[in-house]
Amino acid sequence: METTNQRKILWADDEIDMLRSHHLYLSERGYEVTPVSNGEDALALLTKESFDIVLLDEMMPGLDGLSTLEQLKQRDPNMPVIMITKSEEEQIMNDAIGKRIDDYLTKPVNPSQIFMACKRILDSRQIRQSQAGQTYVSRSSQLRDWLSGELTWQTWVDVHRLLSEWDIETSHLGDQSMHSMIEDQRKECNHEFGRFVERHYTSWLHSEEDSPPLSVDVVTENVAPHLEQGRQVFFVVIDCLRLDHWLILEPMLSEFFNIKRSYHYSILPTATPFSRNALFSGLFPTELARKYPDLWSSGKEDEHSLNRHEHRFLDEQIADLGIRLKQNTHYVKVLDAAEGQSFVRKVDSLNSVPLVSMVYNFLDMLVHGRSQSDLLLEIAPDESGFRSLVQSWFEHSSLFEVLKKISRTDAVVVLTTDHGAVKGTRATVVHGDRQTSTSLRYKQGKNLRCDIKDALMIADPEEYGLPAEGLGSNYIIAKEDFYFVYPTNFNAFQRQYRDSFQHGGISLEEMILPVATLDPRRG
Repeated sequence: METTNQRKILWADDEIDMLRSHHLYLSERGYEVTPVSNGEDALALLTKESFDIVLLDEMMPGLDGLSTLEQLKQRDPNMPVIMITKSEEEQIMNDAIGKRIDDYLTKPVNPSQIFMACKRILDSRQIRQSQAGQTYVSRSSQLRDWLSGELTWQTWVDVHRLLSEWDIETSHLGDQSMHSMIEDQRKECNHEFGRFVERHYTSWLHSEEDSPPLSVDVVTENVAPHLEQGRQVFFVVIDCLRLDHWLILEPMLSEFFNIKRSYHYSILPTATPFSRNALFSGLFPTELARKYPDLWSSGKEDEHSLNRHEHRFLDEQIADLGIRLKQNTHYVKVLDAAEGQSFVRKVDSLNSVPLVSMVYNFLDMLVHGRSQSDLLLEIAPDESGFRSLVQSWFEHSSLFEVLKKISRTDAVVVLTTDHGAVKGTRATVVHGDRQTSTSLRYKQGKNLRCDIKDALMIADPEEYGLPAEGLGSNYIIAKEDFYFVYPTNFNAFQRQYRDSFQHGGISLEEMILPVATLDPRRG
């Protein structure tokens, strides 16, 4: 018979003598049960002995279950507690949950119920770890089947989603060996994905057949339909939000919204001046430069100035789609906490505005700042740490406050991102002139050269929807986890940027992005 390691249960019930069969059943399965008949004795024993879990009867003479629970949690907030009661009153359950019980059972309970509840609480982590190897084999087989079959853009969405979910799960388990195997598998997938994008990207730009939704399609496919129906829309763009980041934020929002998730591919380069302008304008960079020559001057301005016209781009895209709005739209870019809190106070006054667009730059600033900060490197040394930092930020962010306010209205939220980020682990040498752009994952300049295995070479920018800057102008875009370093002081810059999060290149993390439609659970 399956047994667990010897676990100690403290069971407080005023009818404890009638539960001997339950004690025997648990003992046979490796649990040592110490019975007491009241809350006072339970608390007294807890000061003398260590227990793994406490079972509390809700109705006991003297100190009842809820009172015992309150005192117990004051002494040891982390002690697992299962409440057992004859009552089915919702308020009692709410009170118990509010006092942080781990499970709630209603009498009569059979021994197997008690056993399964204890096992679920005490052994779930061990069980998940023991089954992780089996899950790994199954999912690896699924990935191999996908990669050996006919690869489509939808297939790569499934691959990226599976790898992201898997990475989150193994991070929670703390299994480093399993995590290393998944990293190796992701590298293999990114290698194949780079080849896939190199073969198909230009066809996506020039033909809608078998093409994924791209940055330029997001507003048309996800925002416009709601506006046409007369719904107020909040269009939220979180700069540099990866799919795995969204997967940890989604459960936090599911309490307030019904969520429908879809995906889009970022255009190349996966960098803010290109991909975010494409989101707001619905135009590829060549089209944007042609239509707005006074507003777009690629490679001659900083990132901030290249993205200062997003509100105008979005308004004109909506007009080009034939949508006539009764009132002006509203746009806000949140760069710091003060601007965020200002918008929290303002959002209630925007209930008559048909389209509100919001850009949150925190994650992108975090990505850029991490390589310059020893503190951030310590807090977020890898993907798991980065996710934890993103989760903490969002939980306490002005954006979360804004979204909770919106959930109390009839507005719909369309939330997405312009690009993701990948951890750069391998430097590759690049050669170019002094006018070459400084980005680590893509370069724009004249006569650029690098190892063709590590990057996509774009000799004809127009074919890729990118503006050319005169004769000899070209782009190179890093694949997998490579980043560009000039031969001068190569070793120093290699060390400086190794393991930093970067964007602009071709990887699952940078290109395949979530689009979440959030419909309030209550209007």
